[in-house]
Amino acid sequence: MHNPTANCTFKREDATKVGMLAIAGSKGGCGKTTMTIGLADAFARMGTPAIAVDADRQLPNLHVVAAVDRKPTIADLEKATDVDDVVHSRPGTDDVGVLPATDATKVDLEAAIDRLRRCPERVLLDCPSGAGPDVIESLEYADRVVVVATNTDRGLRGAETTIDVARRLGVPVAGVIINRSNGVTETLESRLEAPVLGTIPEHDAPLTGTLPRDAFDDVAGRLTLGESSVEKRRDDESRLAVGNPDIDHALRGGVPPGTTIALTADAASQSEQLLYETTATRGTLYLTTDRTPNSVKDAIESAVVRTGNPTVRRLPADDPFGHATQLIDELPEGANLIVDSTNTLERRSHGAYLEFLNSVIKRMRETHGIAMFHCLNGSSGKNRMVTRHLVDAIFNLRTITTRGSNGITHRLTVPKFRPDGRLTKTIELKHTPSSTALEAKTQPAAETDDALER
Repeated sequence: MHNPTANCTFKREDATKVGMLAIAGSKGGCGKTTMTIGLADAFARMGTPAIAVDADRQLPNLHVVAAVDRKPTIADLEKATDVDDVVHSRPGTDDVGVLPATDATKVDLEAAIDRLRRCPERVLLDCPSGAGPDVIESLEYADRVVVVATNTDRGLRGAETTIDVARRLGVPVAGVIINRSNGVTETLESRLEAPVLGTIPEHDAPLTGTLPRDAFDDVAGRLTLGESSVEKRRDDESRLAVGNPDIDHALRGGVPPGTTIALTADAASQSEQLLYETTATRGTLYLTTDRTPNSVKDAIESAVVRTGNPTVRRLPADDPFGHATQLIDELPEGANLIVDSTNTLERRSHGAYLEFLNSVIKRMRETHGIAMFHCLNGSSGKNRMVTRHLVDAIFNLRTITTRGSNGITHRLTVPKFRPDGRLTKTIELKHTPSSTALEAKTQPAAETDDALER
């Protein structure tokens, strides 16, 4: 193995964007570990050294499949001078490293990824099975996820679960590998709503047989091509997630930095949950006009969607625009702004509101964050037309009574989207509080929240 760069920084802007792959699948026995080693070997054959990392602390098995010693483990990265000191070389090659899972009850996975992230080798994370907190923790550190499944009803259901979790976390799904299969049909891609990268045939020697080796090489080639297209899309237009996976998926990853959004909805809808989801994407300043800061924080804490830890401030009735402007002027780079609700401000004088709204739009374009104005239907005052005219995007949330499993459907229409004037979408929100809740929440970047608190 080559000596990796020491003292790397987790999730730095200049770190690799798409190189760290999570190999995941909620169904046990689908072959994730074999896929991890097979892909690492394939990348090495393409001239890209790789490190396969076991992230499964409960049932570690990567070292067995890779035929290396059990120790040292990922826990030993903390005290190692170089990553190469603890990475095992896979027998027969110096271009594939293996890092077994720790048997310790606690390991700082973030710190371990911190050391691995800038390594010249490609890193593949062999994730645990299921969809619990350990899986979520592993997926969050990856740039993309490769889902492993078998072509059975149970295997495909497991793949659907993994894809759903990844999209909730905002991790791009690179595609699906169908293991122990001699072919794939278009119906699988349609069902999974994700590209099928290839199939790995059933074989007595899945890592050394000619047919599976060729299949792994094909998948690795597709992943490399996919990374090129991802980088091109990012070069063309950077997007910021708004938090809800259905919206972000429909908008090709989110909205451009600096976008201002009017979220319109009935007061009895689930629109607040969409606001709370936005707080999970990055540091957020949450300005409330009607509720107390404690009531907002309590609502966010009890929400079943993923949320962050926003800075919440209430705007005083005597001078809401002055107070808001002072807080917004201190927004750090890339932070979110939420105004909930905008109705109170819209009922103020036209001149004052127009000046305030223009100042917010200007500030968001300077800081490259997202501003979301919560605009409730009814009693909006004379300035609602001003809001709709000046913002970059309008999200209209509708709650529809249906005969479905819970009797309620949430649909979001996007009648206005300046980044793409041709866009007119209706998005059915599957990931709402009425759906199965994700088992973990995440917090936004600490440095951003510290800046907001100051």
